[in-house]
Amino acid sequence: MTADTHPKPGVIFYPESDGQPMTESDPTRDYLIYAIEVLRQFFQSRQQVYVSGNLFIYYREGDPKAVVSPDVFVIFGVSKRQRRSYKAWQEEGKLPSFILEITSRTTRKQDETEKPALYAQLGIREYFQYDPTGDYLSPQLKGRRLQDGVYEPIAPEREGLRSEVLGLDLRLVDPVFPVDTAVPGLTSVAKALRFFDPQTGEKLLNYAEAEQARQQAEQALGEVEQAQLNAATRLLHRGLTATEVAEILELPLEAVLALL
Repeated sequence: MTADTHPKPGVIFYPESDGQPMTESDPTRDYLIYAIEVLRQFFQSRQQVYVSGNLFIYYREGDPKAVVSPDVFVIFGVSKRQRRSYKAWQEEGKLPSFILEITSRTTRKQDETEKPALYAQLGIREYFQYDPTGDYLSPQLKGRRLQDGVYEPIAPEREGLRSEVLGLDLRLVDPVFPVDTAVPGLTSVAKALRFFDPQTGEKLLNYAEAEQARQQAEQALGEVEQAQLNAATRLLHRGLTATEVAEILELPLEAVLALL
């Protein structure tokens, strides 16, 4: 059985998509996914923080045209349950406090003029823009904060731009993979967007980066343990007892005995 997509008479229909396929570039998609992943992990212990993106947000009841679809957004004070669309009037009127748009050639005009005007009108406290290729925004990362109903640029700090709403820094770092300068329209000066916790100075890792870091830590630990065992073997060959070697290298006696 398929769901009836036709609204009943007198019922206002709020579409869950515009019916058009998503045609995002690799950088746009990758950074959108990265931002949503790391922000969800950062706020995972807080049940009333909803992180999502590329989702229809309806901000005026009874008007299906009153809709926006930010690339990444964070809403405080609502459940983090999954949604097919977000209707503000069903969530006590709550709208995003933070929005990030991944700017491209096709979205540049909207991101620079139309969306800021609407977001300011809706009371979105912070609005950030990031250009993955460095071709359409100067600087490549921009931030604005609402002051008396008007957006004011967020002054860059030494480490990047501070989001007061998130309690995080947005910084540009050297990308893991260089931008392909053979592709028309792409530059070699583009920097990668990353979120940092200013309290610890640590970069927020997505799932893939966290797994890579875990594997590297295990490898490093294994190398340290092997070095200790090699040292223990040399000391045993010099005539030290297993107990003496264990005490010197702070190894379990069982591990030293296994070398004999």
